[in-house]
Amino acid sequence: MKPVRTKPVRTKPAPDTLTYPESGATRHGPLPRGYHHLHHRTRIGRGRPVFEAAGTAVTTWALHRRSGVLMRTRAPRAEAQVTIEVGLGAGPLRIKAPCRVVWTAYERDRTGFAYGTLTGHPECGEESFMVELAEDGTVWFTVMAFSRPGSWYTRLAGPLVPVLQRVYARWLGRTLRRITATP
Repeated sequence: MKPVRTKPVRTKPAPDTLTYPESGATRHGPLPRGYHHLHHRTRIGRGRPVFEAAGTAVTTWALHRRSGVLMRTRAPRAEAQVTIEVGLGAGPLRIKAPCRVVWTAYERDRTGFAYGTLTGHPECGEESFMVELAEDGTVWFTVMAFSRPGSWYTRLAGPLVPVLQRVYARWLGRTLRRITATP
């Protein structure tokens, strides 16, 4: 009797599966090896009212939306396990990037969250958005991320992707400064 050969069954990951194993690494660090790292910090202003306004803008998606990013979610604010579809670009060139909130911080002097990439996201990794009130009253906004290409077109874009991520982090900082300066 001949042995029966079977083909391996390839299964697609579930659409709500994180595409990386280091979930939560942006919360306390260190950021994992094998990824591009981003750490950008922007001074937003001074005082508790600025901190509270900035924290609200970050955790209610207002910062991203005011920055021109489409944020589709049913959740009114960032909470662990909330899924989001981030949309960049316009019309037929819009890139859809599914994410899930992996941690949140709603503390006296720190507010923010991180989301991780889900199956179908063009990148693989995690990005956090944190507002902090320093002891001297300065309000800081920090974007921290680790990522690597997750699709053919981000691999093709190569070194351009980290540059675009830095530009985006700076844009978020400037937008948050404008939001908190508005009376």
